[in-house]
This record gives sequence, C-alpha cells and structure tokens, in this order.
Amino acid sequence: METEPICPLCGRPIPPQARQSLHHLVPKLKGGKGGPVVLLHQICHNEIHATLTEAELARDYASIEALRAHPRLGRFIKWVAKRPADFHSKTPGRRRKRKS
Repeated sequence: METEPICPLCGRPIPPQARQSLHHLVPKLKGGKGGPVVLLHQICHNEIHATLTEAELARDYASIEALRAHPRLGRFIKWVAKRPADFHSKTPGRRRKRKS
C-alpha cells in the first residue's frame, strides 16, 4: 500500500481525494520556472499566496522553513492541523497589504 504524501507546510497527509497543488518555492514570475516545487494541500497553497506577495516569496520565503516561520502562516498551520487531512474551505480574500 502506498503511503500518502505529507504536506510540508502543515505536516498533514495529502489523501488522493484532497484538493492539492504544486507550489513553486520561487514564483515562476520571479525566475522560478523549472525550479523546485512542493506538493501542498490547496488550502495551504491558497494561504501562502493570500499572505505573501510574489516578491516577498522570491526574496524572503523561498523555503518551507521560511514559510513555516512566518507569524501569520504559523497561526494558520496551528489552526489547520486540527482539521481532517482532506479539509478545504474558501480562503478569504487577499489579506496582504498592498503598497500604494
């Protein structure tokens, strides 16, 4: 029996029926095309992009360790860890601050 992949952000298994996607550690638009990718729950991937801009991801958060250390993502990880492995909900709109 094959074991389910583990989401490197939240540490929960990713069952086949769970919504999932690949995350480029360096955004494609910032030179990450063809670079390393990680398989995440879709809800975890959505939260990353709702929290950080492409520039922030490329500059300061191009590793799972850096993402896990971000205060807001840390709170999200604590929250989602209590949910079933195939849990998904809509991520509320963009919450990162836009620079004017």
